[in-house]
Amino acid sequence: MDTADFTLAQARAHDRKRWLWPMGFGIILIVAAVALTGWLTGLTPLMFAGPITVYLLVPLLDLAIGKDSTNPPERVLDILEDDPFYRYSTYIYVLVQMALFIGVCTIVGTQDLTGWQWLGFVSTIGMLSGISINTAHELGHKNTVVESWLAKIALAPVAYGHFYVEHNYGHHRRVATPEDPASARMGESFWAFLPRTVVGSVRSAWHIEARRLARRGRPVWSLHNEVLQAWAMTALLWGTLMLVFGLALLPFLIVQAMLGASLLEAVNYAEHYGLLRARRANGRYGRCRPEHSWNNDHIVTNIFLFHLQRHSDHHAHPTRRYQSLRHFDEAPELPTGYAGMIVLAYFPPLWYRVMDPRVLAHYQGDLRRANLQPGARARLLSEYPPPA
Repeated sequence: MDTADFTLAQARAHDRKRWLWPMGFGIILIVAAVALTGWLTGLTPLMFAGPITVYLLVPLLDLAIGKDSTNPPERVLDILEDDPFYRYSTYIYVLVQMALFIGVCTIVGTQDLTGWQWLGFVSTIGMLSGISINTAHELGHKNTVVESWLAKIALAPVAYGHFYVEHNYGHHRRVATPEDPASARMGESFWAFLPRTVVGSVRSAWHIEARRLARRGRPVWSLHNEVLQAWAMTALLWGTLMLVFGLALLPFLIVQAMLGASLLEAVNYAEHYGLLRARRANGRYGRCRPEHSWNNDHIVTNIFLFHLQRHSDHHAHPTRRYQSLRHFDEAPELPTGYAGMIVLAYFPPLWYRVMDPRVLAHYQGDLRRANLQPGARARLLSEYPPPA
């Protein structure tokens, strides 16, 4: 064994989750297989395997299996970054997701389903479409042509192609500020956040592309517009499916896209809730630091979402690959994984009871330093008076 091989072997040994990463696409294969089994056997409840997995099984497994907060040593990070094994796990994920999406659309478009069967398929494929946005997120941050296009392909089923532009060039610049549509404010319910972030993200993505193309002397309505490229992929995919299976497939496509997008935005809601970057003397916001993202190290959700819960390191190093992301002791910690927090977000009184005290503690009792919902600011400051 030469030195290079020995170094690679050592680096791989430091990733305790190495052989779990393919479960990212393995889990969606299992979920799809259970849903298909439910359809073939008449056990319709099994067709709801998607929401059952996301909202029940993953949170329970997070609690049962626990956390892994170990970090790879700095000396092996570059070696892990270059290991193609990790890239292939995301590439295969996109191919598997697209095959499952087209396969389920084929069943819906050709078979006579009951109302409950239709709901089972649309809820399951909606969950899988939403999870695939996270894979698009991982790929979209990388500086290769293959990964950029795979990111857009992964976003096509859920019709959320603008995310590719807005997340990279909007959210990462404005994160944890009131100007960011993807950063939730303390006192803002998920149901108020959802329309604000969807509309704000589309508007932001379009403006970002318009400015970029203007600097290059190109028209916004052109093939150079990456928002239009991504939306065109959705139009091509959906249009082809409806051409083959009929316009009756459109409600299925729309509902699964809405479910998938809402799942992504529920994660966004949890990632920066109430956190605020302070302004400098010149009026600009300070740099994004570990304390500006909520993190979690529960193993199951981290495998499911390619280490998305190590969110502080992701914002510090956006192009760093998921296997190299690190845990920070100083970063604020969610009480459970993102999967469990999504369920909590759907019930605002429970969310506020769990999360508002954590935001308060994070800012040492001074909510004037937090990102507060404007309409709730007076109430929150009255309920939690700043220290003298």
